[in-house]
Amino acid sequence: MTLDLFAGPSRRPVVVAGFRTPFARSGTTFRDVPAVDLARFVARELLVRTGIEGAVVDEVIFGQVVASVLAPNVAREVSLLPQFPRTVPACTVNRACASAGQAITNAHDQIRMGHADAILAGGVESLSDIPILHSRKMSRVLVGASRAKRLSERVRLFASIRPRDLVPVSPAIAEPSTGLSMGQSAEAMAKENGISRDAQDRLALMSHQRAAQGTDDGRLTAEIVPWFGGPEMDEVVTSDNGIRRDTTLEALSALKPVFDRRYGSVTAGNSSPLTDGAAAVLLIEESKARSLGFRPLTCIRSYAVTAVDPAWQLLSGPAWAVPLALDRAGIHWNDLGLLEIHEAFAAQVLSNAQAWSSRAWAARVGRSEPLGEVDWDRTNVMGGSIAIGHPFGATGARLVTTLSHEMVRRQVQFGLVSICAQGGMGFAMVLENVSR
Repeated sequence: MTLDLFAGPSRRPVVVAGFRTPFARSGTTFRDVPAVDLARFVARELLVRTGIEGAVVDEVIFGQVVASVLAPNVAREVSLLPQFPRTVPACTVNRACASAGQAITNAHDQIRMGHADAILAGGVESLSDIPILHSRKMSRVLVGASRAKRLSERVRLFASIRPRDLVPVSPAIAEPSTGLSMGQSAEAMAKENGISRDAQDRLALMSHQRAAQGTDDGRLTAEIVPWFGGPEMDEVVTSDNGIRRDTTLEALSALKPVFDRRYGSVTAGNSSPLTDGAAAVLLIEESKARSLGFRPLTCIRSYAVTAVDPAWQLLSGPAWAVPLALDRAGIHWNDLGLLEIHEAFAAQVLSNAQAWSSRAWAARVGRSEPLGEVDWDRTNVMGGSIAIGHPFGATGARLVTTLSHEMVRRQVQFGLVSICAQGGMGFAMVLENVSR
């Protein structure tokens, strides 16, 4: 690779491939599999299935939200696979639910600037293997005991422990600045924006039905690398286990609200489940990709990241990010042929869809006209995170992979990825079909 610090606009990074593991509800298929193993598995499979030599890859960038204290830079553990030279640098990024999206845009920027020609980008999450912390008092005692030189000092320290000090501290899916969970924030958005329970359940039902169809016709399973598990490695998993193909509107409407048990509308059925999984995307500079025999799928036309006050409508960041990404791409809402909207909660999806079509929201984001109505026939056409699952650090790579392949299948010119993220952030990316 020749380093060109003044690379011009002719250097266009393209997406040439994307794969993922099956996505599994936490505590099920991958309950005994560390995140680093999932990440290494999907990266190795991508190399094998594309036939690219590890030495061609200049960098590895992965997203992860709940990092392991034993392997905090999971991307570096990926780049230490034997398929790569040990000199391949790597970094792990965290932009909450948009982490893999951030990894992909970081890769895009590095290639565009001439700092790299090929980068493996993606993300991973294992919510079955989250770090459980000691209380501060217990941590101080353990550290003090490890430094103590006499047995009497250790005994004195351990004697100071009280039952309350033994209570573990688990990571919370909540905003540090407000103390509210994502679900509580989604519930507040449903109330403030007038999103009905019926609308949320219908969106969830559509997600499951479309994901089941995408699995049955092979479009989703084509992206999945089978997982071989079990003591004899004979338990083969080829699809996502969160898809409820037999669910009905009646079954979804019978579920109790979780975050406001009396007046709420957000349920386990119209929310994405806690999920384990990994996904990876290969980006290469276009001329290099073609010289290696790849048929590019898409390129990143633009992207945008925005943020709102977490104490307000936490998951409304895409209401700002999407119009900004469209402006940067130089296209309009009606130019989009396909949309992939991350389904953290049905209430969040419908709130942002309402914002994009609202004159009041248009004024709020500084626009004279609303973007337009969401066409559900072109949106989440193979289901979304409610059915497929949501490994925090990996979802962005799944969305880019799914959208890229479907854009090529339908010969759609432009597609959109929209992701809400912790901290009141919104992430949007416009992809352009370059497969023609």
